[in-house]
Amino acid sequence: MSVSEMFIGLQGVLTADQDIREEIRKVVQALEQTAREILTVLQGVHQGSGFQDIPKKCQKAREHFNTVKIHLASLKTKFPADQYYRFHEHWRFVLQRLVFLAAFVVYLETETLVTREAVTEILGIEADREKGFHLDIEDYLSGVLTLASELSRLAVNSVTSGDYSRPLRISVFINELDSGFRLLNLKNDSLRKRYDGLKYDVKKIEEVVYDLSIRGLSKTATGGAGEEK
Repeated sequence: MSVSEMFIGLQGVLTADQDIREEIRKVVQALEQTAREILTVLQGVHQGSGFQDIPKKCQKAREHFNTVKIHLASLKTKFPADQYYRFHEHWRFVLQRLVFLAAFVVYLETETLVTREAVTEILGIEADREKGFHLDIEDYLSGVLTLASELSRLAVNSVTSGDYSRPLRISVFINELDSGFRLLNLKNDSLRKRYDGLKYDVKKIEEVVYDLSIRGLSKTATGGAGEEK
């Protein structure tokens, strides 16, 4: 084989690889658009009247996740099944965002932490890497950390809306989340930095709870704990 023939062959490989990346990019763009639509729906809970419409907003968000499943099913077909991590960087960010959105929906519905397995069911992908396109553990954890930041914001907006019990419940949840992360030996630099930000979310929520306490509003919130969330 001549040098020219060798490089022509290499160009063919490069072109095929570029074609795969372009096809992946198109699907990822569609996923990003759907993620923005879901976020737009859920951001309504931060508004004054948003708390009364939480069930409707969660239902609408779940309808959008049906579109997410379609896009992810398409994404699986764009690259060889055994090359997940070769192309992982292309969808890593949007997948983490989708984990956060799924976790936020589940929290708003049940005030519990969504499991990795439940997220994969919502997204229509696998939890086990051996089965193909899956949710990497670090992507799941990154999405959960984004949830913590969103809940710290929700705690502040709850007070503004006159919902004094919600910040107390969020505080309990975030502290449990923080305790869970402390059990992990995180060596991933990116994930470690994201986790370091969790302490600021904890502090922010504690300040909200403290403010409610000194104003005597925490007693009012506790007194209404039996009311519907």
